[in-house]
Amino acid sequence: MNKKYEPLFTPWKIGNCEIKNRIVLCPMGGTSIFGWMEPHHFDKDAADFFMDLAKHDVGLIIPGIAPLRNMIGNRWLYKANGAFRKLKPYMEELHKTGAKLFIQLTAGFGRSFSIPNSLVPVIKCKLLKGMLKPIIDVDRLCASPSKLPSRWYDKYTCRELTVKEIQQMIDAFAKTAKKCKDAGVDGVEIHAVHEGYLLDQFTTTYTNHRTDEYGGSFENRYRFAVEVVKAIKAMCGSDYPVSLRYSVVSKTKGFDSGALPGEKFKEVGRDMTESEKAVKYLQDAGYDMLNCDNGTYDAWYWAHPPEYMPTNCNLEDVAHIRQFTNIPVVCAGRMEAEVAAKAIKDKQIDAMGVARQFLTDSHWVTKLKEDRLEDIMPCICCHNGCFPLAHYKDVACDTAMENSAHMARCALNPTTMDNGKYDIKPAKKSKKVAVIGGGVGGMEVARIATIRGHNVTLYEKTDKLGGVFIPASALSFKEKDRKLIEWYRRQIKNLKINVKFNTEITDVNTLDADEIIIATGATARKLKVEGSERCIDAVDFLNGTEVGENVVIIGGGLTGCEIAYELFLKGKKPVIVEAKNDLMAVSGLCLANSSYLRDYFKYKKVQVFLESSVQEINKNSVIIVDKNGEQHKIKADSVITAIGYNPAPLVKPAKNIHIVGDALKVGNLRTVVWRAWEIAEKI
Repeated sequence: MNKKYEPLFTPWKIGNCEIKNRIVLCPMGGTSIFGWMEPHHFDKDAADFFMDLAKHDVGLIIPGIAPLRNMIGNRWLYKANGAFRKLKPYMEELHKTGAKLFIQLTAGFGRSFSIPNSLVPVIKCKLLKGMLKPIIDVDRLCASPSKLPSRWYDKYTCRELTVKEIQQMIDAFAKTAKKCKDAGVDGVEIHAVHEGYLLDQFTTTYTNHRTDEYGGSFENRYRFAVEVVKAIKAMCGSDYPVSLRYSVVSKTKGFDSGALPGEKFKEVGRDMTESEKAVKYLQDAGYDMLNCDNGTYDAWYWAHPPEYMPTNCNLEDVAHIRQFTNIPVVCAGRMEAEVAAKAIKDKQIDAMGVARQFLTDSHWVTKLKEDRLEDIMPCICCHNGCFPLAHYKDVACDTAMENSAHMARCALNPTTMDNGKYDIKPAKKSKKVAVIGGGVGGMEVARIATIRGHNVTLYEKTDKLGGVFIPASALSFKEKDRKLIEWYRRQIKNLKINVKFNTEITDVNTLDADEIIIATGATARKLKVEGSERCIDAVDFLNGTEVGENVVIIGGGLTGCEIAYELFLKGKKPVIVEAKNDLMAVSGLCLANSSYLRDYFKYKKVQVFLESSVQEINKNSVIIVDKNGEQHKIKADSVITAIGYNPAPLVKPAKNIHIVGDALKVGNLRTVVWRAWEIAEKI
């Protein structure tokens, strides 16, 4: 192991509980060991995932939130005796690995509960809402410290929790923690004075307008969190470890409005001065560890940083508050192992928190120890699998119910939390497989088919593998995407897959193959207006075509917005023209990613024209028409089109011809990779 990583592999203590190293699996929604949007049970899929991590050198494992009451239905978790009976022998096996496990318990979501768009009609109808209440009670799930607008559907007002309900939850925390302790669980983590969830909403004045003992003063606002830990200690003993998921600073300007790195703003949530006081107050109440980052659901990109956010984005704030407490402090948020190791050595933090990287590559810690960094499949912070919760104007949470029920998946690794659906099994018969196209879809299907035992030849018309993902990763902030391409190229090389470079296949009948996979991608849509020949396709820009100072981007989807972001970073003056009523109005694109770009454009005053169409493109300008029929002339040295793509399969599918990736249907990396696996496992 490289010496610079050694501080990560030193023991430390949370109370009297010794942890073998300083790498902490931070909790993620969907990884609860008691199930997620299901009746409470011992979830074998999650348990298997955690056992695999335990066997691969993770020090402390914290599964995703376990609601005190079922999400579906209304039973208290502490009454799920069967789940705890199965948990006990599991903990005995897990302890044999040397790892420790805390279970995270949640009071709930409050206004942050992601109301699915499919539930909006139900919410609007009292009769339907009443009929559905025994199954899913939105009023209970969204109940907040005060009457507040939902983060996801602001036309819905979350009701105020009663004191009786608060006290019931405090009692449930204690009873559930005792069940965990009796099952051999090493500690519990309370969710959360963090990220704008329910307990956090109690602590901040912009979300807590109460006048009773749970509102007003600092002590009253933190009372709920304090009473929870005191109740747990009273029932489980003072030496039973209790961690708190904690946001150091809210980074929030108001409802649905976050503050970006470096932005000067007025904090409406918890500022640093209050946080310095709060960490000491929470420590004295009985908490044994603070598991930290920043943000709220109004500034979601701090807790779930996309690639646009700086690496180690929360370290400075977490290191600062460690000076005001004597209990261990964990820092999460795009943490880099080398930086974390140095911060631990310098006593700035006590441990490194990592979440999504474990979904992408569950063995990355072992690979780090063995100096095999190039073998670690990198998480690219896309959230396409682990948190595909989209939100845009006039739409609540736009994602399939299947995605909400099965979060904590991975766009790049379909096997994660998949209940065995994508297990790689040896092929019954080895076949000759021809893969046409060396993009991500082609490389992935070639990789999995080869692992299964097929004889694969990959045909690529250029001199390098990567396809359209090469220009897509060219933006300055896409360093993880570039690492992913290198990872794929290394995999293809190590598997000794036969690659025919500079070979364009135009007739599949010339191929000597039992199965043919078409991975030829998509072609850019063309704008059909006067002067459109002056436009530059997004891919051409990403491939290096130079642009002037004033650049009009036609298309405000993810590609167009990322190009506008890149242009602004380079000192250009981008203008976005979008036909829809919001930017990045697409299902499955996580709000943490889209809200960063929307907030950035507002902060930097990047001009955006919504509900607008292009009428004409001239030598130095673009003429557009807005929703009111008003014409605007925009100065333009260059015009980039990012209006989408059309599948470009070489041939139609047949008995032995399969189509993957964007050649089948234009999507994202998740759709590309998962489809590749489905085909590779079927042939």
